[in-house]
Amino acid sequence: MIFYKTDEEIELVRESCLLVCKALSRVASILKPGMTGQDIDKAAEEVIRDHKAVPAFKGYRGFPATLCVSKNEAVVHGIPSEKQVFNDGDIVSVDCGVLLNGFFGDSAYTFPVGEVSDEIMKLLKVTNTSLYKAIDAATIGKRIGDIGFAVQHYVERDYKYGVVRELVGHGIGRELHEPPEVPNFGKRGRGIKLQEGLVIAIEPMVNQGKKDVRTAPDGWTIISRDRKPSAHFEHTIAVRKNGPDILSNHEMIVEEIRKNDNLQEVGVLKEALA
Repeated sequence: MIFYKTDEEIELVRESCLLVCKALSRVASILKPGMTGQDIDKAAEEVIRDHKAVPAFKGYRGFPATLCVSKNEAVVHGIPSEKQVFNDGDIVSVDCGVLLNGFFGDSAYTFPVGEVSDEIMKLLKVTNTSLYKAIDAATIGKRIGDIGFAVQHYVERDYKYGVVRELVGHGIGRELHEPPEVPNFGKRGRGIKLQEGLVIAIEPMVNQGKKDVRTAPDGWTIISRDRKPSAHFEHTIAVRKNGPDILSNHEMIVEEIRKNDNLQEVGVLKEALA
């Protein structure tokens, strides 16, 4: 069952999403070569708990950490640890969720650490752009398939990258994962019709190589089968009368990236596509 949100509920989701982005901004402010997944996980959890909120991922279906931290060929669901060391040229996807005032927030960003190759930066920029193309398709009267088509058409036709099929976006609200599923592939005009008050997390996961993935021996980390790099960006949005309303805020993250000499800016915020 799909739960459509009131204006008041949407604002509560926004508060949670903004706290997620504060935690990701903290990651952006400290991330550098030599740091570990455990380092940034601890920092993000401190931000969340300092705001009297709860890390949404920690303990969810047994997941052991606050953040999902996925490096290079890891697509999503990587477990942060002291053995997960970040090196110059790595890309690090960081996914975060919080529970605040009874509502969940969710967002993700892929960070380039140190000097990253032009080819991998292109992957990040294309994936990030595909997120905003998907958001532009999330308007009243369109369908879920239009969102997935926007990602797939841009990524696969124009750049020949692989859009992951096994993992999708989702509704969000009083639960971290609610109906409907929001695939990053599909056909225009298919799936449920988008209505006002629908709140969804849109999260393209794009591989530099083929779309195929596998699960690592830890039972959590999803890896590109050909072990080529993968990128992941995510916004939580609400479908509104005046168009899609982005509830998370990557500008906060980008601001910290600009201050950090160890990170490169991916760019492509919403207004860049207007």
